[in-house]
Amino acid sequence: MLNETIESRFKRWLVEHHGAVLKVARAYTLNNHDCQDLAQEVLLQIWHSLPQFQGQSDASTWFYRVALNTAISWHRKERRRQTSQQPILEIEEFFDFGLDSTEQLVQRELVERLYVAIRQLPKTDAALVLLHLDDMSYCQMAEVLGISESNVGVKLNRAKKALGELLKEESHES
Repeated sequence: MLNETIESRFKRWLVEHHGAVLKVARAYTLNNHDCQDLAQEVLLQIWHSLPQFQGQSDASTWFYRVALNTAISWHRKERRRQTSQQPILEIEEFFDFGLDSTEQLVQRELVERLYVAIRQLPKTDAALVLLHLDDMSYCQMAEVLGISESNVGVKLNRAKKALGELLKEESHES
């Protein structure tokens, strides 16, 4: 893949890592329209940044770093632009395979509760949780976020506790 073009690398990595883009976009937005807008913004930034990729990190790590940095920047701009957003009403079709409609509904509700809770975390904590949910190693998370591995462990444990509390609070409210 030494002679691989930027376009072919972009297409290949998109197939391999598109899930990261969707997860990050979904965690930083409240509705499907904004999620799609942010995903497009992330892909555009990845396209523009790809020629500068030096291969010093794993492709998935680099993909996440670009996605998270773009999402954080986009979120700041959107927060200034919109004083409030409506809660998510649309939900993507993640669980279509082998589940009956009741199981699909339960899965969707669980995923929705998780994303609502993740959105309430500080942005660095939300990013750590997303990376953890994608089974990234502490080393990879540290590289994406630019912090030490030991700091990843400490921050991730705190984020998990906060997420657990948020989910517990929501279940008490419902």
